[in-house]
Amino acid sequence: MKGLIGRAALATLGALMVAANVFAAEPEAVPGEFIVKLKSPISSQSLSVLSTELGYIKDVIPNQNIIVIKRPMFEIQSTVVKSLSEHPDVDIIEPNFIYRISKTPNDPMLGQLWGMKNIGQPDSQKKDGIAGMDINAEKAWDIQTGSRDVIVAVIDTGVDFNHPDLKDNMWTNEAELKGQAGVDDDGNGIVDDIYGASFVNANAPTGNPLDDHGHGTHCSGTIGAKGDDGKGIVGVAWNVRIMGVKFLSASGSGSLDGALKAIDYATSKGAKVLSNSWGGGGYSETLKQAIERSNAAGAIFVAAAGNESNNNDSSPTYPATYDVPNVLSVAAVDNRGQIASFSNYGKTKVHVGAPGVNVYSSVKGGTYDSWSGTSMAAPHVSGMAALLASNEPTLTGVQMKDRILATSRPIAGLRGKAKGGMADAWAMLTNTTPPPDANDPINWQTVAVSVSSPHPYKEKSSMEFEVRVPGAKQVALYFEKFDTEREYDKVELFDANGKKVATMSGKNDDSFATPVDGEYVKIKFTSDDSVNRYGFDITKAAWR
Repeated sequence: MKGLIGRAALATLGALMVAANVFAAEPEAVPGEFIVKLKSPISSQSLSVLSTELGYIKDVIPNQNIIVIKRPMFEIQSTVVKSLSEHPDVDIIEPNFIYRISKTPNDPMLGQLWGMKNIGQPDSQKKDGIAGMDINAEKAWDIQTGSRDVIVAVIDTGVDFNHPDLKDNMWTNEAELKGQAGVDDDGNGIVDDIYGASFVNANAPTGNPLDDHGHGTHCSGTIGAKGDDGKGIVGVAWNVRIMGVKFLSASGSGSLDGALKAIDYATSKGAKVLSNSWGGGGYSETLKQAIERSNAAGAIFVAAAGNESNNNDSSPTYPATYDVPNVLSVAAVDNRGQIASFSNYGKTKVHVGAPGVNVYSSVKGGTYDSWSGTSMAAPHVSGMAALLASNEPTLTGVQMKDRILATSRPIAGLRGKAKGGMADAWAMLTNTTPPPDANDPINWQTVAVSVSSPHPYKEKSSMEFEVRVPGAKQVALYFEKFDTEREYDKVELFDANGKKVATMSGKNDDSFATPVDGEYVKIKFTSDDSVNRYGFDITKAAWR
């Protein structure tokens, strides 16, 4: 599985993918390693016995009653799980899965942050935006810009806590900051964890969460780069405390045991918002239980939906699809309001969308860069949660999730792709339900149309169709069914002047295409010489 969920990276940053069929590869795990939760409390005597009966004990997580064991790598994973699950002292056993990275302030780079303030400016790839297609941050900043009382844990590759746009908004562990160097002053087993901690080597955590990849720093800048300081960028929350919780390495990957310790560290240190732009592995009961502990503590767990163009309703992606009340899953949207081509989606398992294409933010080394991924979308919502917690400190994580979902703004690009719409910071703070999207064809007049490809279509197809709605200024075709081989078999839409308006490929059932200006649309369908799927059925056209 993948981790970093930015740039489609195990618990790759953002890349979260789970097998959709029995022929798919097994979720990635550390070879020979297993997470074992025991039924009885751990003691030195029991460890001696268990090391003989279960395998070499690599690490112990006593507060969770968990041991990490290492078995010979030639053993078949499923056989080990089945065999050891029958041991009388074993409650849960699972592979040690791998995860990957997959206000009007005076900050001079605000104009490059289309996700905060979209006036139609082009993004870093020169793609023009649509004014207002953002999280409505500028209006929200008139109400709230954040509070130093709110802690956001960025569970990721770490944070460049020396970055000029982040250093003033870093969380500090006062016991360690004011204590003795080289001493575990707060007695939590980690020495000098001043700005957070690192669990890359889960059995030997350190107090140094410095980012050696860049992904966690990028996420942190979107969440809480210092605002109104006359330099660099601005985060959704101008004032906040960012806790660096590192379990993903310089390569963007990390393991289940590290994730468990990272989440529990953030929870124990009082983080109200846990931001998670990573994913991978298979279903893990111990990871779910760690998230449940954050829920019990009143925190919200914001998770990137993943970067595999996957339907999370039918093929779950973790941690974004865990059925825990405080989990809020975020899809990526571009500066024109369309769900990103790489973004995972799901009518029930993906909750809202947020800016995630060509997002400009801080990176390690004190610089800035533009990245894409659901990894970039989730921090926008984490920053919003920080604003909400600042404005209404008594809200629980579940209440914050419910508010963000209920006040999300309907947009055409997310209809049918997420439970809600575009996350809206102003509507969230004012607890206002946004109006229907006037640009969504579902709100237009419709006429019946009947245009279909053969079912299934043939290889090397090349077909053209025309639709005309006399008097219309814009037309949007409705595809009741759409299933083609992704990226290879395509439907292209052209206006009356021959300008290509949209290209569609993959699965797009029950969806309106991008509107075409004028009363005429030409549809061109082409396929290659390999996989043949259902094709498409156009059953109506919306117009205005």
